[in-house]
Amino acid sequence: MRGRSNNRPWRGDQSGAVAVEFALLSPVLMIMMVGILVWGQYFWVAHTVQQVANNAARAALAGLDPAERVSLAREAMDSEVADYATLRPQAADIGVDSLSDRIIVSVRYDTAGDAFRALDGLVPSPPKMITRQAAVRLGGY
Repeated sequence: MRGRSNNRPWRGDQSGAVAVEFALLSPVLMIMMVGILVWGQYFWVAHTVQQVANNAARAALAGLDPAERVSLAREAMDSEVADYATLRPQAADIGVDSLSDRIIVSVRYDTAGDAFRALDGLVPSPPKMITRQAAVRLGGY
């Protein structure tokens, strides 16, 4: 009777190889997936903050003096942030600089309380403070 040789029974047996490979690679795969989710959320929030700054700068153009420009920019920021379900209004702050030829609006958003921050220890984390600026010219070109 011919059959497998009992000299080396482990040589041809591959039944647990897939399980071992999965056990070795799954933590790396999971960390990469978490990193993609965390950084993707961060970039989405950063883009949204830039859009808020752009719209606040456009709104500030209508102001006749620096105080009115600040008020209009703040109202526009509050309205824009309220439109996005994932942004927290209390985490946003605005600064308006009125120069002789342009208005510069800076929007700062603190991501410390956002949901994606729960995974901070698993992957290299993005900065907690997002600051974006928008500038618009006063007068003609």
